[in-house]
This record gives sequence, C-alpha cells and structure tokens, in this order.
Amino acid sequence: MIFFKTLFITWLLCISNAAFSQRFANQVPQLKRYTSAEVTDSDYGIVIFNKLVQGIGGDSLRYTKDGYNAQGWQEDYYVSGKILHKGYYVDGLIKIFKNFYENGQLERNYTSSDPRRSKMEIFYEDGKVRSNIDYFEGNTQNQYDFFKNGTPEYVEENDKDVEFLYKRNSFFENGNPSSMFELVDKKSKKYIKKEFYENGRLKEEGTMYLRKEMGDYQKEDTWTYYDEKGNVTKTEKYHKGELLN
Repeated sequence: MIFFKTLFITWLLCISNAAFSQRFANQVPQLKRYTSAEVTDSDYGIVIFNKLVQGIGGDSLRYTKDGYNAQGWQEDYYVSGKILHKGYYVDGLIKIFKNFYENGQLERNYTSSDPRRSKMEIFYEDGKVRSNIDYFEGNTQNQYDFFKNGTPEYVEENDKDVEFLYKRNSFFENGNPSSMFELVDKKSKKYIKKEFYENGRLKEEGTMYLRKEMGDYQKEDTWTYYDEKGNVTKTEKYHKGELLN
C-alpha cells in the first residue's frame, strides 16, 4: 500500500512539473538569432533597426511576442550568442541604441539630445569612423562620410532647420574632389557647382540658385565644360534651369 501511495505521489509531481515547465516556456520570448550576413549591408552596415527610429525618419514599431509595443531595454543576438543590438524603446520606437559587429566592435551608436535633434556615429569593422550624421526632425542636417583609408568621401552641411544647403561635396578615394556644391551668397542663395575628373582636373563649373518656390536648385548664367587635359570643350547659358543656347 505504501508502495502504491509513493508511486501515485511521484506521478503527481511529474505531472505538476511538466505543467509548470510548459507554462514557463510559454512566457519566455522566442528570440530570433541572426547571422552576420543577414544583418550587414556591404554599403550601409547594419541598418535593419533604422526603420524603428523616428528621429531619422523611421515609421515602424517593434512588438513583444504578445503583440504589445516594446518598452524599455531590448537586446538582439547573433546565432553565435554575441550581442547584435541593444536599444531603449518607448512605445515600440527606439530612442537610443547601439549595434555591434559579431567581433564585438561597435558598428553604430545613436543618441538623441532632444525630441527634434539626434546623432548617429557609424564605424567600420576595424573601428575606424565610417560616418557621423546629425539629424533634425528626421532629416539629415550634417553628414560626414569616410573611406576605409580615412579620407573624406562625402560632406553635407545644411542650415540648422534643414531649409537650405551650405555645402554638398564628394571625393574620390585618392583624396581628390569629385563634386563640389557650395553656398557663396546666403541672401540670394547663390551656389557654385563644380565637377572633377579623378586626376583632379576640373570637368565642369557653373552657378546655381535655390528656387524655394520650386523646391529645387537650378542652373543659371554660363556653364563651362573641360576635357581631362584642362581644355574648354563647350560653354552653355542657362536661365532658371533652362538651356538658352
């Protein structure tokens, strides 16, 4: 009799433990693990979380397994167990976050100084700076990109409310300028635009104006074009973006 009573109690404990284990398992989030190839874009880095950042134009939300908007600190991991992402969420949107390469190197760091302004720092896998970007109300205010060798690749600077450009310049990897677009008269919104050959020689140059009513920068006056030896190949006349000759 004692034997059967003991057996019955053991059976009840097993059933109870199994039920508890099942309930506990249902409460643990089934986290997706990522491979490096899944999350890393060769041109832009780890950008899969950018859509969750309203401060840079993102319009998506992160949900819990129960369908609620994510709140507080959230983490994501590689298949290897290494950390991929750590961010602080409010109502499904990221407020600050860091991404990491699988080797542990910081890939990007996003911070917000106030509801309207934020900053993104992006790094190559070896730790060298890839980009520094300032945002204003979801738009890029200033951006500085670098090649892997450390030379500048792209520079963009706007006024504080991102209503007009101060400059937008790009460079070849050898350090020579590729394109230059810079404000020379703030009142009239007059710009000088230049394009270059990779050898550093001027390819074309001319004047442009911001036409606010059109929301566009338009060619104006004389534009001059050159060959790779520096010889003038042609000139053109423009008025409000229209070719005159």
